[in-house]
Amino acid sequence: MYSLLPYNTFGIDVSAARFLEYTSVEELKKLIVQGAVTTPFLHIGGGSNLLFTKDYDGLILHSRIEGIEVTEEDDRFVSVRVGAGVVWDDFVAYCVEHGWYGAENLSLIPGEVGASAVQNIGAYGVEVKDLITAVETVNIQAEERVYLVEECGYTYRNSIFKRPENKATFVTYVRFRLSKEEHYTLDYGTIRQELEKYPSLTLSVVRKVIIAIRESKLPDPKVMGNAGSFFMNPIVPKEELEALQQEYPRIPYYELADGRVKIPAGWMIDQCGWKGKALGPAAVHDKQALVLVNRGGAKGSDIIALSDAVRASVREKFGIDIHPEVNFIN
Repeated sequence: MYSLLPYNTFGIDVSAARFLEYTSVEELKKLIVQGAVTTPFLHIGGGSNLLFTKDYDGLILHSRIEGIEVTEEDDRFVSVRVGAGVVWDDFVAYCVEHGWYGAENLSLIPGEVGASAVQNIGAYGVEVKDLITAVETVNIQAEERVYLVEECGYTYRNSIFKRPENKATFVTYVRFRLSKEEHYTLDYGTIRQELEKYPSLTLSVVRKVIIAIRESKLPDPKVMGNAGSFFMNPIVPKEELEALQQEYPRIPYYELADGRVKIPAGWMIDQCGWKGKALGPAAVHDKQALVLVNRGGAKGSDIIALSDAVRASVREKFGIDIHPEVNFIN
């Protein structure tokens, strides 16, 4: 058995029957051709979006494909090809250091580049799909395929790579296009308020502000196990928001291009009185109600019990079903 404690940010003490890592597309294809990738298998990134409910009776695969390579560049844009095993925040830091705009609002999101393209990570008004141009993959038949961004089926925290039929498609590289022209996305959360503390607006300042906001709300997984935002923000028709405003006039929301609205799940959880509350060793974080934490020794079942209780409260109070962003691994 292989301990998965270092491979899940929730700090759940589970093991896998087998564990394999690879450092190149060629090595992955060789493992597949040689029959080393046996079912059941699960391909993981940094384990920041996983909740193991028990030991995994199969193979865990993990990419160590590194590298950030500029493939095209002009006065306005730069295209880069990034290994799936690169730590996401290391890539964001690299972009900021090189004066490339677009990724800075996604600073400090845990996980790896490959998983970012699977999950369509997002924060503070930016989603990674807005930066991706293509995703390179290898499937269980050892066949390579490049998916252009329009083929990836990106929606809020979703992509075709999350579908069951694509479980055997492994992301190897992600291609991004970033801007060299100064532009920012600042009208989200408390970004503008925090920026007032700085004399000027620069790329590195925006990154510092995003990191400060995240650190003020999110616990360090090394100190207290968590997977960042546990729930997705629900998207509802405008009529549903208007009905809720009758009872909750101060309900926050963000308008979407399709006429629907996104309501912060954290606000609703907080209104239900869950912030800082615990059920056994699992708790709702006291600074950000969107985050569930392992206070020490929690099992996956403890986190799920808390999640179910929180969801039931929100459903009862607001008539809205909130869904976990985290993937449960049974």
